[in-house]
Amino acid sequence: MMNLGNLKKAKGSTQRKKIVGRGKGSGMGNQATRGHDGQLGRGSKRRPYAGFEGGQMRLMRLLPKRGFKNPHRIEFAIVNLADLEKAYAPNAEVNFENMVEAGLVKTFKFPVKILARGEITKPLTVQAHHFSNSAKDKIEKAGGKAEVI
Repeated sequence: MMNLGNLKKAKGSTQRKKIVGRGKGSGMGNQATRGHDGQLGRGSKRRPYAGFEGGQMRLMRLLPKRGFKNPHRIEFAIVNLADLEKAYAPNAEVNFENMVEAGLVKTFKFPVKILARGEITKPLTVQAHHFSNSAKDKIEKAGGKAEVI
């Protein structure tokens, strides 16, 4: 007959609580379930960040640091006067969209800067985001206009 006084747990349903680090009498003595000696057997954890080399000096700290990267630098798409001379007829209006169509500028991603490499003989109306001083002078000397967008 079954009553509350003779109920028993199923065999293997309970396990003894693991008591570690309390010597040999606990059944988990000697290495306290941590394997043998080493970094992880001493209560430490491996660092989760990249570059950790087990306590050895990290390579990124050993290498010298050089240079400076300006976070405010503006990158320009460069167009030279010689390119404008080849691509456009006299009295043409040169703007950002025209330069992309002509293949002088690859994308609309960067602002355009006109530099003075080469000579210009045709009067052109050039619209760009930035001009070098000598490019502006050469365009005006040829009878054209340099307009900043």
